[in-house]
Amino acid sequence: MSVIYGLIPLMLILGLAMVIVFFWTVRSGQYDDLDGDSHRILMDDDDPRLPGKKKKAPKAGDGQKQQGFNWPDNDDED
Repeated sequence: MSVIYGLIPLMLILGLAMVIVFFWTVRSGQYDDLDGDSHRILMDDDDPRLPGKKKKAPKAGDGQKQQGFNWPDNDDED
């Protein structure tokens, strides 16, 4: 029973700390853009077909397949 006298103030201090942390994250803008990351992951910035995104063409004499220039289901079979 004497343990509860130490746990109650500890829980109140922890609860107050969590409320302070929550208000700090709200004021610092952590929750401003909730949909940004979910939309950003769908954007393909590495796509060479996008305007302004130029990739160098693979060299003709390489003999190795270069990543990112062929679709996976359209690989050239030698």
